[in-house]
Amino acid sequence: MENGFPTVRIIEEGMREGMQIESADISVDAKVRLLDALSTTGLSTIVVGSFVSPRWTPQMKDVDELVSRFTPVPGVRYTGLALNERGRERMSRYTPPLSEPAEFPRTLVHLCDVFVRRNTNRSQAEEIADLPRVIADAVASGAPSAGIGINAAWGSNWLGPFDEESRMAMLELQYQLWSEAGIPVDRVWIGDPMAWNMPDRVASQLAAIRGRWPSIRTFHLHLHDARGTAMLSAYQAILALDSEHTLVLDSSVGGMGGCPYGGHGRMTRMIPTEDLVDLLNELGIDTGIDLDRMIEVAHLAEDVVGHELWGHVSKAGPRPRGERLYPMDLPFIETEEQAQHFRIGPAAYGGARSPWASPISSPARDALDLYRDRIPPAATR
Repeated sequence: MENGFPTVRIIEEGMREGMQIESADISVDAKVRLLDALSTTGLSTIVVGSFVSPRWTPQMKDVDELVSRFTPVPGVRYTGLALNERGRERMSRYTPPLSEPAEFPRTLVHLCDVFVRRNTNRSQAEEIADLPRVIADAVASGAPSAGIGINAAWGSNWLGPFDEESRMAMLELQYQLWSEAGIPVDRVWIGDPMAWNMPDRVASQLAAIRGRWPSIRTFHLHLHDARGTAMLSAYQAILALDSEHTLVLDSSVGGMGGCPYGGHGRMTRMIPTEDLVDLLNELGIDTGIDLDRMIEVAHLAEDVVGHELWGHVSKAGPRPRGERLYPMDLPFIETEEQAQHFRIGPAAYGGARSPWASPISSPARDALDLYRDRIPPAATR
């Protein structure tokens, strides 16, 4: 990219990561409405749900019906999550419209053996022992390249923090196994289900991977936001990479998300997709996502889940420019409802207090308007 930043791709996790921690009573009709709305925003990849046992994740009991009823949009990649062979078999029945996640084939090991036991009923030792099978399957399928991955990468609510040396050692193990099988590694996935990410540690980790394995050009981060650092960490990841790289960021409409096995419940949260799009827009990084539509879907998501979500730009609006600059004699804006004037107009603040005895004007604003009228619309942002 001309700005020196990496290419950034967003994967929308609201229907999977978000819904798995919301009420199991949300109707399929409501979920279809939300998934169809997300499909119209310009998102390139949407994770529709998990093909897991409803005994452990009752929120996913109707994923088959959801996938059968939603309206796929051409150009959007729809994926799902399956944790075992039975789940993968179920998911294969809906391919298409579903497809395998782009990071596969991939090996993955959790640094926290407590979390992996709680989450998938496997041990870290079992994950490591299964690596040769995963790689053999990839070789048999003729995979041209592969990914390596670690989860619970920066820390555990049961074991404490993990250092960079431990992360690199687990990645090195996987990289060597792929190399011995003759398959090059060109991507890495790093997950953080218990929100231990810190901006400096994320940047340092990416720099270490770049230095050790220059062939890795795609970095996929799944960051949770229980402690409010996920967006900061994502920003530092952008700065840690350059135009030769692709950074894949998982996010969720409204920031909803979490795992019942990690200790934070809904408070685990994720980066709100609409906030991430706004940040990338301001940095000049094109996502292809319509922010206005994404904001509307964030409000729809709140209706679907039945409570307020945690995004910011859906509440306060993006930075206004051009015709969207606020009226200078705007009345007092005090409530969240009144602040919605950025999307629904003056009706949002009808009856609000206004102390202005006469209209407010600005010579600077007048000059700006005159300048704008004299240049082609395509030249203004």
